[in-house]
Amino acid sequence: MMSEYRPIADRIKDYRPVELRPAEAFLARELERCQDCGIPFCHAVGCPLHNVIPEINAEALRGRWESALYRLLETSPFPEFTARVCPGLCEGSCVQGLNGTPVPARLAEYEVTERGFERGWIRPLPPLRRLDLRVAVVGSGPAGLAAASRLNRAGATVTVYERDRRCGGFLRYGIPDFKLDKAVIDRRLDILEAEGVVFCRDVEAGVKIPGRLLEDHFDALVVATGARLKNDVRKPGRGLAGILFATDYLSAQNRANSGEISGLPGGYSAAGRKVLVIGGGDTGSDCVGTAVRQGAAEVTQVEIRPEPPASRAAGNPWPQWPKIMTTSTSHEEGCRRLWGVEPAEFTPGAADGSRVGGVVLHEVVWRTEGGAWLSSPRPASEFVIEADLVLLAVGFAGPEETPLRPEGLEGAPAGGRLGSRIYAAGDATRGPSLVVKAMSDGLACAERVLADFAHARLARKSA
Repeated sequence: MMSEYRPIADRIKDYRPVELRPAEAFLARELERCQDCGIPFCHAVGCPLHNVIPEINAEALRGRWESALYRLLETSPFPEFTARVCPGLCEGSCVQGLNGTPVPARLAEYEVTERGFERGWIRPLPPLRRLDLRVAVVGSGPAGLAAASRLNRAGATVTVYERDRRCGGFLRYGIPDFKLDKAVIDRRLDILEAEGVVFCRDVEAGVKIPGRLLEDHFDALVVATGARLKNDVRKPGRGLAGILFATDYLSAQNRANSGEISGLPGGYSAAGRKVLVIGGGDTGSDCVGTAVRQGAAEVTQVEIRPEPPASRAAGNPWPQWPKIMTTSTSHEEGCRRLWGVEPAEFTPGAADGSRVGGVVLHEVVWRTEGGAWLSSPRPASEFVIEADLVLLAVGFAGPEETPLRPEGLEGAPAGGRLGSRIYAAGDATRGPSLVVKAMSDGLACAERVLADFAHARLARKSA
């Protein structure tokens, strides 16, 4: 087993993290197995941050945990986040995975990082001097925090604007506490503040503070607002009560857990209800685990794509990310999963015609046409699932409109400059993606800001 978890009967009673810290003996065997690798693909092909995983693991294996931590921090700004929520892209390209199970690099990262916090090796490190560079970062998700951290460490004066009451973006509001304890985020925010980063919460930049004012006050503006524009399922009956966007549902539970709101809003509890989650990705899985904890009567998750194979298909060779069947901890807690189906209609409940009572679904036939995968309904395949709470976990369309860039963010270079003194990073330009990729974009964006600042300063000196 790659990870160990709290017993299901215990963990579904609360929202505390389900994953346990790796056992020392197990981790030592895995770290040793890592050293058998001839040519590591993990950091060059797998990891977007290019963590030097074999070197980190070698230091940890020899008991040089502080050295392992510093090798990790050379490339990763917040390993405590990726150690908990990254799918482990490095593990998908691990050489050991060719003939068996890959080395669990994510668990090694977890242990290295937590030892760093426990022993005081991870602590505030404010810059020794300040540059004549003021930067505003809009958005405090992984991309915004990564950019802010890198800029501040280089000596820039950084102010982060966050429209929510608390910082963290999708890390805080989109990921359940049983996967990412929010104390982990607060621990990092405390360090960033001690290093000199200023956080302005409950402030929507471009609205509460006009964009022109920001441009006048700061030398650079980094837009890291994420990709919050949700995909919808526009089928008959969509307007019925009891049909919620998955991220709104997850956010409400997170806010209730933290005390940001007193209890769940009406209609956001799955207690005693038959829940249907539409969408088979990580967000859908998070909805399953949350609904189980809320006391759902039953939970079903449906996905339009066909069921993945148990092992790599011929067209999915190593070191590509393995597109295989996975079962999350939430699925193990109680969930029926259906593949190759999609909703056709939402139907009202018998007792209350204004509220959803079921969903008509049909099976899907997939075919390739011109190199693209296309789907169509299978004739006479309709069936009904009773559900009085439907959660839409069908992804995001891209970034929301922002007055900071009226012409839009789509198509802008990830981690690049949008115009005079305006930059963007993360999902706002890349589209919906992974936390680790957002962090990578944030670092790249910060480097671009610093490079442009240096070039401008040299030009002034030579003028």
